[in-house]
Amino acid sequence: PLISALLMLGAGAAWGIYSLRGRRGGDSLKVSAGNFARTVPLALALSLLLAARTALDPEGLIYAFLSGAVTSGVGYAIWYTALPALTSTTAATVQLSVPILAALGGVIFLGESLTPRLLVASVAIIGGIALVVLTGKARKTGGS
Repeated sequence: PLISALLMLGAGAAWGIYSLRGRRGGDSLKVSAGNFARTVPLALALSLLLAARTALDPEGLIYAFLSGAVTSGVGYAIWYTALPALTSTTAATVQLSVPILAALGGVIFLGESLTPRLLVASVAIIGGIALVVLTGKARKTGGS
């Protein structure tokens, strides 16, 4: 649907801007923690707004916290530590591997199916990433 596609386009653009700004952010752990802390008021406001239509499950809350605050926070900190060593093009291209990592995490940790479609898509994406990264390195070193 068009609205969903536009929302994803906006999310991708926002992530790109966030990453470019994060290159010069300083201490990645401190910056990521600050960014997460600044989201709390909005998250609480949205939670209150949607509370009437929400059923809370203690196990779900724990998983939400672990996936949102802990693993995402650690992931952002690692990403922003590595980011200054990458060119903008390489960083943008490498980020395209995130859906593959998420899908493979579903296969490993949630028992989801490793389908031929997932394998072919993963190989195509990784191949495209490799072409961009290796072509960029070849240009820098004078290779073809």
